[in-house]
Amino acid sequence: MKIGKREFDFSRIYVMGIMNVTDDSFYPPSRVKIDNVERKSLEMINEGVDIIDIGAESTRPGSDPIDPAEEIRRIDLAVRSIRNVSDIPISIDTYRSQTAIAGLRAGADMINDVSGLEFDPEMSHVCTDFDVPIVLMHIKGTPKNMQTDPYYEDVLKEVYEELQKKVEKAIKNGVKASKIILDPGIGFGKRLEDNLKIIAHLDKFQSLGKPILIGISRKSMISKIMPMDINDRLEPTIALNTIAAMKGAKIIRVHDVFSNVKAMRMVDAIMGV
Repeated sequence: MKIGKREFDFSRIYVMGIMNVTDDSFYPPSRVKIDNVERKSLEMINEGVDIIDIGAESTRPGSDPIDPAEEIRRIDLAVRSIRNVSDIPISIDTYRSQTAIAGLRAGADMINDVSGLEFDPEMSHVCTDFDVPIVLMHIKGTPKNMQTDPYYEDVLKEVYEELQKKVEKAIKNGVKASKIILDPGIGFGKRLEDNLKIIAHLDKFQSLGKPILIGISRKSMISKIMPMDINDRLEPTIALNTIAAMKGAKIIRVHDVFSNVKAMRMVDAIMGV
């Protein structure tokens, strides 16, 4: 898969670094002011990041949407700032087609849609028009209400089938099959037991035939297993990412680039034996 100017063959684990140009993302150190985007992007690049994922609206549980015009403004400025210093692949974390268009026009290379094409029906056409990859994520509900008593009879079966439907819908709307990445949506309308089951059996999603992205970094599920402050969740994050990678995840989305890059190189070494 080509993302921007770079080829991703998924023979190793790729690291996607989180950059939030917001004031309210759940992990404060991930919040970056526009004036600091260039510096932060260079820091991530030096640490070995493969893709930078820019978000301008928090999708943490209970979050409210921001004004779409403000999201577009932040995304445009952030992408242009990174493009001033690097051709690193840039992903736009948004479910709005107009924001995606603004980011792609500014120089971004792919879309990360937490709704998996559900919130804005025009998003698939954006992918087709710009011929860019898209991450289709599973979510139950919306960021505002997704953690209000989510329930599954069989989480693996239900998430698998929903992702399968998203792939079929995307292709029907013109998205190339070779441009689709899937994300089971850890923490997006899931209970702790659901998240653990998805990670433990992530290999089952490989039969969908698409690269799997996983986003576990510093999420609250960690403190439900062992109570701890968000600032203390790095080691558990690396442990979960290691398990996910060995179960088939090809992209891990993280706040802490360097630590996870080092861990994933060890996973690559073991998986390559």
